[in-house]
Amino acid sequence: MAGPLDAHAKPPDFIRQVYKHYQKLNPRAVDQDDGVIDTLNLQNSSHATPSSLLHLSAEIRQTFAGFAGCQIDQADVPQIYSINAVPGLFVYPSLFPQEVQLQILAKSFHRDLSNEDHQTNVHMFHGVTYPPGHRSYFDEQAKNLSFEPRDPTVHKSITTQQYLTKKLRWMTLGGQYDWTNKVYPDGPPPPFPPDIKRLIEDIFPMKAEAAIVNLYSPGDTLSLHRDVSEECNQPLVSISLGCDGIFTIGLDGEEQDGIPKVATLRLRSGDAVLMSGESRYAWHSVPKVLEGTCPEWMQNWPGDEYEEWKGWMERKRINLNVRQMFD
Repeated sequence: MAGPLDAHAKPPDFIRQVYKHYQKLNPRAVDQDDGVIDTLNLQNSSHATPSSLLHLSAEIRQTFAGFAGCQIDQADVPQIYSINAVPGLFVYPSLFPQEVQLQILAKSFHRDLSNEDHQTNVHMFHGVTYPPGHRSYFDEQAKNLSFEPRDPTVHKSITTQQYLTKKLRWMTLGGQYDWTNKVYPDGPPPPFPPDIKRLIEDIFPMKAEAAIVNLYSPGDTLSLHRDVSEECNQPLVSISLGCDGIFTIGLDGEEQDGIPKVATLRLRSGDAVLMSGESRYAWHSVPKVLEGTCPEWMQNWPGDEYEEWKGWMERKRINLNVRQMFD
């Protein structure tokens, strides 16, 4: 990177047009859109190439088993693909087994969301009330919590039901990024959850020091942006859980053989994307979440233990986006 990039910069027009196209596209038309790279079919795609730079070893099964706390019956080590249009962009299709995906959900929402070190978008305008004994917000004893507004003339109080259903849009882990000023606060960051940190660092060529857990429902989007506030250019990894998401990514003003360096992927539950090299500071966005695409085995999460919340994941897309902050 030649110098610090502006976190407040505006994306180039040709990438904005790609974003708007998929934002407006009828979900039924996504399957017929030739511009979408589907991670289910990368082996037959002219837009992707099996990676010779990155590979996974058979030891990844041990990593998964250690994280999930159970035996993993995954037979094959997943193939990694590079995306031709965006140098440095790698896709790990169907990387995470079901047991690992469910554990990421459980650790993030039953444990980490109840940890006061981890800020959310709701903290910006409300005083956040925590469940007794650091229980899950899905627990019966958290049912009647109330989140009071910092300015009652602008915002209303919200309930636990509203918090988990629609109001909660993101949570930060480790380094607590200031999304208003687009900087990390001074001083040492809170510790990154050690089991998730170990999972990330055992698989990807980076350190897990800060993360954002994004929550989407159909109709929600993530606008075009670049992640440029970290003090190093080490890779960034993004993990998809739940409903499929359309992911657009492109490089500012760059062309390859006269074709803009921009790509659109359909990311599915269990997929991972690594942004490295040129793609580390690429513009990227989520213009659409596809309703009705959450895997059947995940739809009932958080499951029988929290009967009132059974089916919470059916209309949700969760994205765990992890980055290294320092060299």
